[in-house]
Amino acid sequence: MPIGFQKMNANGDDFVIVDLRGQDQEHLPRIDRDLVRRMGDRHRGIGFNQLAVVSDCDDAAARVAFWNADGSPLDTCGSATRGVAWKLMRESGMASLVLRTRRGYLVCSRETNGLITVEMGTPLTGWRDVPVANALDTLALPLPGAPAACNMGNPHCTFFVDDLRAIDVAALGSAIETHPLFPQKTNVHFVQVIDRTHIRLRIWERGGGVPLGSGSCSCGAVVNGIRRGLLDDTVRVTCDGGDVTVRWDGTGSVLLSGPVSFGFSGVWVGEEKPAI
Repeated sequence: MPIGFQKMNANGDDFVIVDLRGQDQEHLPRIDRDLVRRMGDRHRGIGFNQLAVVSDCDDAAARVAFWNADGSPLDTCGSATRGVAWKLMRESGMASLVLRTRRGYLVCSRETNGLITVEMGTPLTGWRDVPVANALDTLALPLPGAPAACNMGNPHCTFFVDDLRAIDVAALGSAIETHPLFPQKTNVHFVQVIDRTHIRLRIWERGGGVPLGSGSCSCGAVVNGIRRGLLDDTVRVTCDGGDVTVRWDGTGSVLLSGPVSFGFSGVWVGEEKPAI
């Protein structure tokens, strides 16, 4: 079945939106692990870090389900949430709206400078919530480098380092992602603190490799930095692809603000042969 899509990015963190709102429920395409993997393939498919599937919702502007390119589902994605919010606000003319995700209700707004802000929810820091395999202090895990961990709708593990240039992100990140300490695997961050209001961040994304950026990872890194006493409550996060701003008061919801860019739209035809 042909599936319409839109390709977008947030500072190079690319994602695809499939909008199923208003369609006949009996004829909706089946979005499953195999289809997501084929669509996410950068050589044979569309290529993306995440897929966001938008559907009708009675108690929010829309319901959004997220998938990694390897076909694994996830509860939230900061970049794709901003993209969906941008799309819906552009269509409706509204300056704010609420999206329903597996993470819960996410309030989204458009700032006067055009940036999109998402309330990403309250971070979870208990060992069962991250989760980690044993009852541990998530502020300093028993791994070399003593990283901190939290959950922003997906697991995050943050290493604070003196020099990012000395870190092999792919080698160390992939090893930590699948470490037995993380039964659901984990995103892995490497943070160099520039000052209390600015960090440089590189990421190994669970199921996705090394992206140019990540909204939820930016949030997780800042949360763990604030918990460590290293950062103030408003932080500029510089990823490989650009900057976002993360705000957290230490108790409530994390606010993520950043740009969104539209790429192109198209139709996925699967195994069908294109007309010549």
